[in-house]
Amino acid sequence: MCDCHDHDPKQKHISRRAALRGGLAATAATAAAAVSAGSAQAESANPYADPAEPALPPSDMKLDLSRAALVVTDPQIDFLHPEGVTWGVIGASVQEHNTVENIETLFKNAKDADITVAVSPHYYYPTDHGWKFEGALEKLMHKIGMFDRKGPLIIDGFENSGADWMPQYKKYIDDGKTIVTSPHKVYGNDTNDLSLQLRKAGVDQVILAGMSANLCTESHLRELLEDGFEVAVVKDATAAAKLPEGDGYLAALTNFRYMANAVWTTQEAVEQIKAAS
Repeated sequence: MCDCHDHDPKQKHISRRAALRGGLAATAATAAAAVSAGSAQAESANPYADPAEPALPPSDMKLDLSRAALVVTDPQIDFLHPEGVTWGVIGASVQEHNTVENIETLFKNAKDADITVAVSPHYYYPTDHGWKFEGALEKLMHKIGMFDRKGPLIIDGFENSGADWMPQYKKYIDDGKTIVTSPHKVYGNDTNDLSLQLRKAGVDQVILAGMSANLCTESHLRELLEDGFEVAVVKDATAAAKLPEGDGYLAALTNFRYMANAVWTTQEAVEQIKAAS
């Protein structure tokens, strides 16, 4: 993980979140116990491996870089950094899939190929904390201060906060070319301007990556498909929480296989980009 904030005077914006993560410590311990209960089976068979005899037809998606984009959901500290407020339940999955590094690989190769790159972030403003009803994960995110910003028109306290980009991604996102959409507020891009921005850029093919697999990434997949985009999900450039309620990554992977036009590894996505260049 990146240590570039270690000597930054604004480190406090990240470090203070360690206290918030304490509320997830017990949950993480319970989740670890639940996951270990199935470890014997996991040792003999990878639960994430592709089926030996798939029933669904194989993908025939081929990239056309003139109409393709990389879309990354929530490449933010609260999901992907050890100081992020969800690390206690999501960190193992992030590390297992090499998610941080794989997302950076996609950013680099997309920029090298000069294709459209868009980021769909998750922000919460003070008014969002006044919602009258919420789902289970919404309640948790608001409780732990996930993705919090002081307001939609100010960035006070934003740098190195949990809502900020991962430090190693900033050179790709802040280059003046990357589309940063309006924030999505629950999980999907039906509440922001991603589809509009992609259409205006002449895009109808999407390479989809980011966080987290069974929440925002899957919701973006569903909405993009409904909006008529051809979508390839990069399965090792995402990750998800493991809780007693279930393994979010496994749930998402199943649905990726059912719905996406293609499910690639990062290496396969890079090969597709290079072959189309």
